[in-house]
Amino acid sequence: MNISAFRGPLQPGEHVRFDQTTARPWPWKGVGGEIYRWIGWAYLKLFRWKMAGDWPAYPKAVAIGAPHTTNLDGPLLIAALGYYRIDMRWMGKASLTKGPLGWFVKWLGCIPIDRTKSNDMVAQMVERFEQSDSLIVGVPPEGTRTPGVKWKSGFYHIAQAAGVPIICCVLDWGNRTIRIAGAIMPSGDFEADMAKVRVHYDGVYGKHTPRDSVPVAAILGDASPSETRRAA
Repeated sequence: MNISAFRGPLQPGEHVRFDQTTARPWPWKGVGGEIYRWIGWAYLKLFRWKMAGDWPAYPKAVAIGAPHTTNLDGPLLIAALGYYRIDMRWMGKASLTKGPLGWFVKWLGCIPIDRTKSNDMVAQMVERFEQSDSLIVGVPPEGTRTPGVKWKSGFYHIAQAAGVPIICCVLDWGNRTIRIAGAIMPSGDFEADMAKVRVHYDGVYGKHTPRDSVPVAAILGDASPSETRRAA
C-alpha cells in the first residue's frame, strides 16, 4: 500500500514516529466506507478537531488511544476511524454478543471474550490474531475515564504475545488534534518500551486531566501531584 506511514515489519523494541504534516487514510473501501469517512470528517470539522499522521499500513496491530477522560472521546475516535477508513475491533464480554441484539454488537466490532474459560484474555486474543489476515484491535489503556490513573498493561501483553505492533493514538484536547503519532513492536522489556511510548503523550491533556500528569508517567510510577486542569 502506498502509505507513507508504512515502515515494513518492525523488529522487537523498534519504535517509529509518524510524519505529523499529513493525515492520509487507508485506500478506498467502497461507497459505504466513503460515506462513513465523510460523516467522520464532517463531525471533526464541526467541532474544530484536526487530524495529524497517516494511518500505518500494518495489517495487524493493537491501537491505544489516550488520554481518555470524558464520554466525548468515544464519538471523536469513531469519527477519526471513519476518516481513516479503519475497521477497528474491540473486546467485550461474550454475553454482549448473545441474545436478540448479539449480531448487532458483533457488527459494531465486538470481539467476544469468554471470561469463564481457563484461557486468559491474552490467549484468546492471540488466537484471534492468528486466525485473521487483518485485524486492528482498539484498547483503552487507562480502562476508565478517571483522570490520573495508572494504565493497565493488557494491551502490551496482547501485542507482545501476538507479535503485532502497538499504534499510539493521541487525543490532545489542548490543541484539539487527534494524532496517529507512532508505533512500537514490544520487546518484552516493559519499562523500556513504555519509555518510548511515553514520548507521544508527554505534555498532552485530556478534557479532564490532572495538571503535569500524563498517563504513561503514572504507569511508570513517576506521576506528578494532580491539580485538575480542564482543556478549553
